[in-house]
Amino acid sequence: MALLLRTLARRGVCTPCPRFCLYRHAVPMGSSAKEEMDKFWAKNTRLNRPMSPHITIYRWSIPMMISITHRGTGVGLSGGISLFALAALVLPGDYTSHLELIHSLSLGPALITGAKFILAFPVMFHTCNGIRHLVWDIGKGFKIPEVYRSGYTVMGLSLIFSALLAAL
Repeated sequence: MALLLRTLARRGVCTPCPRFCLYRHAVPMGSSAKEEMDKFWAKNTRLNRPMSPHITIYRWSIPMMISITHRGTGVGLSGGISLFALAALVLPGDYTSHLELIHSLSLGPALITGAKFILAFPVMFHTCNGIRHLVWDIGKGFKIPEVYRSGYTVMGLSLIFSALLAAL
């Protein structure tokens, strides 16, 4: 539709009355998409830029690692919850029988606490970073020092809360 209106506007096909002119706000394009694409590739070739940036060309930073970890914990948690729900439907027995099975393995308290920490960390990290994203949604904390500070805060709080949950 926009292309049709631009074509008509360039040819001057319009009624004299502006009230009936549908394309009075249409602006003719300065260049075509092909010209813009050619300029883009010429600039990238001149600057010797890679055709498709790969993660190895970037220097790792805390915001990058936290973003990747947030996505990973989200996928892991949703997959874990789905597997747990599927296991609850398929496996015989109930919760108490599965809990008795774990107690019968006689795993030491250090191993149990470590396993609880490993299960608690993704939940706590995803929760703390989700709160960080909610703060960002209201428009706060976008300056680079604040992004780094909030990233370190998320990591610290996640470790502390995970340790507290594991100690229960």
